[in-house]
Amino acid sequence: MADGRGLATDRAALLALYDLDAGGFRTLDDITAFAAELCGAPIALVSIVEDVRQRFLARIGIDAEETPRDVSFCALAMLGEHIFVVPDATRDPRFIDNGLVTGPPHIRFYAGAPLVDADGAPLGALCVIDTVSRDDLTALQRQGLTLLARQVMVELEGRRRDRDTIIQQRLDATAVADSDRMFRTLADTMPQMVWSTLPDGYHDYYNARWYEYTGVPVGSTDGEGWNGMFHVDDQPIAWERWRHSLATGDPYEIEYRLRHHSGDYRWTLGRALPIYDADGNVARWIGTCTDIHEQRLMMEEREMIAHELSHRIKNIFSVIAGLIGLSARQHPAIGDVAEDLRDRILALGRAHDFVRPHSAESAPQIGQGQGHFWGILDQIFAPYRTGQATRILLSGDDPRIDDRSATPLALLFHELATNAAKYGALSVADGRVHLHVSVEGEDVRIDWREEGGPVVTPAGAEGFGSRLMTLSVERQLGGRLARTWRPAGLEISLWIPSRSMSRADGRA
Repeated sequence: MADGRGLATDRAALLALYDLDAGGFRTLDDITAFAAELCGAPIALVSIVEDVRQRFLARIGIDAEETPRDVSFCALAMLGEHIFVVPDATRDPRFIDNGLVTGPPHIRFYAGAPLVDADGAPLGALCVIDTVSRDDLTALQRQGLTLLARQVMVELEGRRRDRDTIIQQRLDATAVADSDRMFRTLADTMPQMVWSTLPDGYHDYYNARWYEYTGVPVGSTDGEGWNGMFHVDDQPIAWERWRHSLATGDPYEIEYRLRHHSGDYRWTLGRALPIYDADGNVARWIGTCTDIHEQRLMMEEREMIAHELSHRIKNIFSVIAGLIGLSARQHPAIGDVAEDLRDRILALGRAHDFVRPHSAESAPQIGQGQGHFWGILDQIFAPYRTGQATRILLSGDDPRIDDRSATPLALLFHELATNAAKYGALSVADGRVHLHVSVEGEDVRIDWREEGGPVVTPAGAEGFGSRLMTLSVERQLGGRLARTWRPAGLEISLWIPSRSMSRADGRA
């Protein structure tokens, strides 16, 4: 007998969702007993109609647990929207020859409320049966049987949700186990040491590489045991940064000396990032340790060589300046030219020493702006201070510079300051220079404005100094330069690409 809802396999799959074989239908037993009492019927059933049978999840007044589907009254009852009533089965052509009518339990009266799921698929019926015929149920009995059928579906849908939840939990657990196996396998194949912690920072996992590198027993560095693996001088800063990351969620990064299985301490780069859950809370930290000992030693050697080269270059500047001074004394006629050239050489020396000091003693002290534009200007403009005051006033931004830009910048501003001292604002006691720096998109704009000096007029021909400035700005720094000859003083605006000022700003 077909139910009109698709193939038998579809119905079997539908009923499987309710896990009917698991038993435990005590609530349905109570509902069935109440239905029999409400309707004054000796028999009541919760019947689920399957492909070839109907099974009774709950029953009262009958011993059978199931019957063939082809004798099922409920197979018809479940297809309607309302209670299905058979007043006298012996007078109904559909059931007159039914084995449940002609034989036990000798059904005469039947009333069944359909059991339909949330998607409208029929499952069976909650029915009451009598061995004597009746005209119908009372209105109260109809209402009660309908409500009880709904309660049966509440119970069945709850079982379905519970089953889905259990299945999903099993799937999730399997997925987590698979993911954990994949993570551990991947971590064990990496050359880096890999570790992870709980949200509070408790270390609960290290890969094979960690134990191979450190030589410690498995599990011995769980919890807070990891800190004892660092050099005693590095432990406080390691703890401080780790606590900061745990409190803020900021990435963790530090270089420290880690104890190798040989007993030596080797420089290691430690990094960790948080993993967030769907609510935005830290669910776990994943970290790595990378041996950088050889790279660190190589960098120290390179730095030592760089300092030695810097020292030799600084000596070359001094020797050249001394040779120029000696030549000027021997040939007084070139004295002015020699003095200008000597000043330029010394300015280059100061710029070089600023960005590449050859020793700790020659390096700019903290607060002197090493690696920044104002710091090198402070070196170049030092001769123009009067006591603690300066006649060149700086304002605006202080961008980074490096060894590439230091030389052309030093030549440029040495030339500007020298010209201002000879012919412009700095040639008189009350003259001032305002130098403002600002970032405009990808350029650094520098405005040099002289005030309070003698009236200036444009130069008739471009001299060596002007050509030197143009060379510094346009060719060496890739920027552009604009001059404005105001009666109050010279004004020059420069636009220099940030990437030319510093490799860091240019991401080079």
